[in-house]
Formats: sequence, structure tokens, C-alpha cells
Amino acid sequence: MRYFEDLNETLGKTEVKDRKGKALPFIRAVDKIVGVIIKQGKKGNNVILIGNGGSASIASHISTDFLKNCRVPAVAFNDTSLITCLSNDLGYEHVFQVPVKMLAKRGDILFSISSSGRSKNILNATAEAKKRGCFIATLSGFDKNNPLRKMGEINFYVPSRSYGFVEISHLAICHLIADNIQDHGHIPHRQP
Repeated sequence: MRYFEDLNETLGKTEVKDRKGKALPFIRAVDKIVGVIIKQGKKGNNVILIGNGGSASIASHISTDFLKNCRVPAVAFNDTSLITCLSNDLGYEHVFQVPVKMLAKRGDILFSISSSGRSKNILNATAEAKKRGCFIATLSGFDKNNPLRKMGEINFYVPSRSYGFVEISHLAICHLIADNIQDHGHIPHRQP
């Protein structure tokens, strides 16, 4: 039971800052992201999620929930052919940057998920999304001075060095966002 008590305490200490480094109340940050996703989704913008390892699993899981349950156009760049091709030909540090550069458009929303907040491929893709005019939400942990924590309009930071606590917290935050989108109403479904 101590594990769950520690996890609950860690999640309760999650910090959120805006792009200027100003602290935001947690639920206000969630509400802002929900509002942006609903507004931009109605305009035909997409949600893009990126992450490595366990964070890639979170990106895939939540993109599926956004698409199926919330009817939000969403994608995770986790296709093995794409990842192996780009990392082999261009280097792993560009594996998410290239798809963001080619596919992201102004008004899209990028979720950059990294436990360390230091993964070069996540930082490169986030910088590219910023250039393209995307709204960026970051989820990081470990070191409170990690560079990813300063790159988004909304930056969630889980104060733990435990992969398990950080990843579970990131998944819970993303589920909270998805559940709130469902509570506020779906994006109108576009017929192909």
C-alpha cells in the first residue's frame, strides 16, 4: 500500500507552468488544454503525441482514446517502419522532428511526453512544432530544470525520479484531459 500512497503524493505534487515559467493551478491548465483541443478540433486541427519507450505507449494509448472516445483527430508517430527508417537514415534525434515538420500545421496540438525531459528527439520535434505554430503541452519528470519543461504553452512536471511514478502520472494527466473532453462534448464528426 505504501507504493500507492507515494504515487498519490507524487501526483499531488505535480507542478504546472505556462510558457513564461509562471505557475498555473493544475485544473486550470487541464481546462485550458481541453478548451484548445475542442476549439482547434472543430477547425480541423489535429492532436499529435510523441514519446519514447513507456512514453510512446502513453502517446499511442491516448491518441487512440482521443480518436475513438473523444472524436478528436489524433495521431502518435509510433509506426515501426517510420521510426526505423528515419532513425537509420537521419539519426534517432530526428525521428519525430521530420514527421512534425512534414505534417503539423498551425493550430495543431503537440503533446511532448518524456520522463527525463531531455530526450533529444523529443526536444527537436517540440522546437519544430513551435516553429510551425502548434500549441504545445509537455509532460516531464526527473530533474525540475529539464529543458522540455520550458518549451510548451502548458508544462506538466512530475517531481519524481521513478519511471513508474512519472509514467503513471503522465498517463493519468492525459486520461483526465480525455475524460474532460468527453464531458464537454465531442468534436463534430467529419464524414470522409
